[in-house]
Amino acid sequence: MYASIRRYKVDSGTEAEIARRANEGFVPIISKASGFVAYYIVNAGNGIVASVSIFQDQAGADESTAMAAAWVKESLASLLPNPPEITAGEVTTYKTA
Repeated sequence: MYASIRRYKVDSGTEAEIARRANEGFVPIISKASGFVAYYIVNAGNGIVASVSIFQDQAGADESTAMAAAWVKESLASLLPNPPEITAGEVTTYKTA
């Protein structure tokens, strides 16, 4: 499995709106990506929002990064004016319930 984590610095108070828009607009898009497993949004507080995307393979994770960039530019540019910090790679340890 592969993961892509995108960390955004946002204006405090916009986190809920970002999550709402992503849930309505981006989740349906990313869930169609090749090898999609899961997608999460994390409100880390202090103006930090992160998304975590999990895929069966690196191709899907790479595809999600391109999808996210295009969707943010089109739908969230006013709330996410700065590019995210992206961390991506192979998931080496995991456990699910």
